Amino acid sequence: MNYSNPTRLQAAILDWAGTVVDFGSFAPTQIFVEAFAEFDVEVSIDEARGPMGMGKWDHIRTLCDQPAIAERYRKVFGRTPTDDDVTAIYNRFMPLQIEKIAVHSALIPGALETLTGLRQDGLKIGSCSGYPKVVMDKVVELAKQNGYVADHVVATDETPNGRPWPAQALANVIALGIDDVAACVKVDDTVPGILEGRRAGMWTVALVCSGNALGLTWEGYQALSAEKLESERKRIHALFESSRPHYLIDTINDLPEVIADINRRLAKGEMPQAF
Repeated sequence: MNYSNPTRLQAAILDWAGTVVDFGSFAPTQIFVEAFAEFDVEVSIDEARGPMGMGKWDHIRTLCDQPAIAERYRKVFGRTPTDDDVTAIYNRFMPLQIEKIAVHSALIPGALETLTGLRQDGLKIGSCSGYPKVVMDKVVELAKQNGYVADHVVATDETPNGRPWPAQALANVIALGIDDVAACVKVDDTVPGILEGRRAGMWTVALVCSGNALGLTWEGYQALSAEKLESERKRIHALFESSRPHYLIDTINDLPEVIADINRRLAKGEMPQAF
C-alpha cells in the first residue's frame, strides 16, 4: 500500500463565535468582563479579547497572569490570583455565559448559504470551540433553530487539551472519517485556532473582519470607511502573522474561493505542511 497525496479537500473544520455565529465575537468577551466585575476586578473588553480562542479556564488564567489585572486583583484580595481563584471566576463565568449566550447567537450574514454551497461541493463540516460542552450544547441548539447544523462538534473539555493544541481538530478528523489531515481546512478568527489547525497539519484560514480581532458588530463593520477597513486589515494581518495562516479573508463568505484555490494546489501535489 502506497501513500498518495489527497487531491481535494474533504472537510472544513470551523470555529463558532466570530466564524459562523456572533459577528464580532461578543458572547464570550462581554461575559469575561462581567465575571471579573462580580469579584470587583475591572477588566476591559479589549483585555478580555486578548487570549480569545483558548479554553475558558485557560483564558481566565491568562488574563489573571497579566500584571495589570493581577495588580487590580491584589488590591481587592491582598494576593495575586491563584488557580483556585481562577476556578472561582470560571465558576461564575459559566452560568453567566449559559444565561446570555442567546443574545449573541445570530448566524453571520450569508454564512448559512455559504456553508450550504460547500456541502453541495462535497465537503463535510466539522467544528470546534473554546466553549465547554455545557455552553456548546446551547450554542448548537440555537444555531439549529437558525438552520445551521454542523456534521460534528467538539467542545474544549471533550479532549485532553484545548486550542492551540491540535486535539479538537483531530477529533473532528476521526469522527468525520477523513483519511488525511491535508484534506482538511481549519477556519478560525483567533490565533490559537489557527495554531490548532497548523499543528494538526491542515490548511488554515484566518478570518479578519467577522471575529475577535476587529471586534465590531455586522453593522459597525458595514459602516467602516474604505480607508479605515484597509487600516484594520493591515493591523489584524500583523496579529496573525506569527501563527502563519495559509489564507486571510474577511468573513466566511469569502471561503469558497479559498476552497477552490486549495483544491487547485492539492491537485498540483502541494501540501499544507510545506507552506
